[in-house]
Amino acid sequence: QVQLVESGGGLVQPGGSLRLSCAASGSIFRIFTMGWYRQAPGKQRELVSIVTSSGSTNYADSVKGRFTISRDNAKNTVDLQMNSLKPEDTAVYYCNADRISTGYRTYREVWGQGTLVTVSS
Repeated sequence: QVQLVESGGGLVQPGGSLRLSCAASGSIFRIFTMGWYRQAPGKQRELVSIVTSSGSTNYADSVKGRFTISRDNAKNTVDLQMNSLKPEDTAVYYCNADRISTGYRTYREVWGQGTLVTVSS
């Protein structure tokens, strides 16, 4: 069994910064693409940013220039540095791995439990 656990959410004022972290656990051989998604109240879950195992990144237009994704393949972690936060960034943020391979099987579309980010004065 594999698991993703997020941390780092909380309340921040507009213009502030937060750093989200996600750690994968289990007998992991390889994690392919990792990323962050978010779901605001009353809205569908949307992509925030992804990073491949080779380090290629992609960002939603709404966060380009403000958010930075990074991963550590040795530690099986992915972080999201969020700067210049806006009230519209308020959402539950979910960590995702599209494929996690162990020595026995491949798990697809693995999700964390989510962490709440609230941007408000």
